[in-house]
Amino acid sequence: MAAAPVFLDLAASLDKLDRLVGEAAAAGAQLVVFGESFLAGFPIWNGVLAPIDQHGFHERLTASSLVVPGPETERLGEIARAHRVVLSVGVNERNPNTLGQLWNANLIFDATGVLVNHRRKLVATWYERLTWSHGDAHDLRPVELDGWQLGALICGENTNTLARFTLLAQGERLHIATYPPAWPFDGRAEPGGSARLDGGEPKLGPPHGPGDYDLAENIRLRAAAHAFEGKVFVVVATTTLDDVALREVAGDDARIERALTAAEPAAMILGPNGRLVAGPLQEREGILYADVDLASEVAAKQAHDIVGTYNRADIFTLSVDTRRPSILQERDGPDGVERL
Repeated sequence: MAAAPVFLDLAASLDKLDRLVGEAAAAGAQLVVFGESFLAGFPIWNGVLAPIDQHGFHERLTASSLVVPGPETERLGEIARAHRVVLSVGVNERNPNTLGQLWNANLIFDATGVLVNHRRKLVATWYERLTWSHGDAHDLRPVELDGWQLGALICGENTNTLARFTLLAQGERLHIATYPPAWPFDGRAEPGGSARLDGGEPKLGPPHGPGDYDLAENIRLRAAAHAFEGKVFVVVATTTLDDVALREVAGDDARIERALTAAEPAAMILGPNGRLVAGPLQEREGILYADVDLASEVAAKQAHDIVGTYNRADIFTLSVDTRRPSILQERDGPDGVERL
């Protein structure tokens, strides 16, 4: 899925998600995947505005965030159940105990509407740290789902070798990778520009500017690596920017608009050989469909099964702490509850 939310409008974005899930389900989809922070918007302003100019956007993002569990997750479960699909969606999750903490999270609901996986992005990437806290390894596991063994990683986590291996080592067969609507890497750039070090308007052209950062190709590289190494299918979903979001963030600043559109994502589906099955779809709105045969991993793993015969458990081990941290811990003491 490639789709843009209704910018920073949680209720309207939920309505749009419901409509798109219905469209996909009517076409025969059993798994429907939305991109990173689809509900209800990716904080793309972090990459192009000074922190002191971002307060208004951050307040609106916080107001459009959701608590897990909560009424919005109930609605998402109802949507999955009504359309009889497995639903994966990226959200901005708020700490229920404070308005000051948000996480970049991904939720998976089974076809009966039950929330079966709730992940928080391990590390907020670069300027994302202005908005999101680091997450944890809770639910860093594939969901069984009648043999699908469905796992999910968010954006840059798909570059984290140990996070990917953690899913594979638990039997992942079908992988979800979600991505943002853009990734401005160097907003000073103009195609064909040259470096200015004399105090004039900085113009930094290839190979150091955004024209050299191909987000769609980098997504394909990550997805192909995981598909080929793990012998799994990879479904890539992207959140996109619509004209409203672009205008609100960029305003009349052509430089910011160029930065936001220089590196855009692409939705795609890849097979266990690392090759494209569907896509890439580099458009603002669209649904990719593909039939997958999970059994196709068997022959490929005869050569390289990196969590089985092509590994050395006597040499390599990986330890993962899957606890969800809490700043408040309670335990029973001799005089009642002791708060730490």
